[in-house]
Amino acid sequence: MADEEMDFSPDQEGVERGEVEEAKEKAEKYLANWQRAEADFINYKRRSEQERAEMASSANANLIADLLPVLDDLERALENASDDFDGPTWVEGVRLIYRKLKAVLEDQGLLEIEAEGKEFDPNLHEAVMCVEGEEGKVCEEIQKGYKLRDRLLRPAKVKVGKEGSSEPVEERE
Repeated sequence: MADEEMDFSPDQEGVERGEVEEAKEKAEKYLANWQRAEADFINYKRRSEQERAEMASSANANLIADLLPVLDDLERALENASDDFDGPTWVEGVRLIYRKLKAVLEDQGLLEIEAEGKEFDPNLHEAVMCVEGEEGKVCEEIQKGYKLRDRLLRPAKVKVGKEGSSEPVEERE
């Protein structure tokens, strides 16, 4: 039967052509589904990487925000350290610790908001009091404000100048 030619009737040939067409359609359908699944997987990987990066950034921002009061306390302690203190060098040690902590935070993207003498910006400053001074200018900084790259961590609490006024502003929570 190997040497014999197969005799195809018109019905058998049509059936085989139909099966081939059906197989081609299935193959195209499987290919399209595979391509869609591959694109979905690539999008999933991209989204998860983005979410992971956002989560790390958020955790970093929260940690740095929690360290800001420590930075403030060190600044206050150093401001109140007597310059004529001639005892042990622990004050200089605290000064070095403060500079090192500040350098580490700055390396992570912490930026101090400049306030005193600048135009009042409600996006960066929180007015806690109006005092006599140049209208709309920050006259005094009560508490430093900080940004982490382009994200505001803590607004600077300031006294804002107002012509002929010395009234407190309601403090926001």
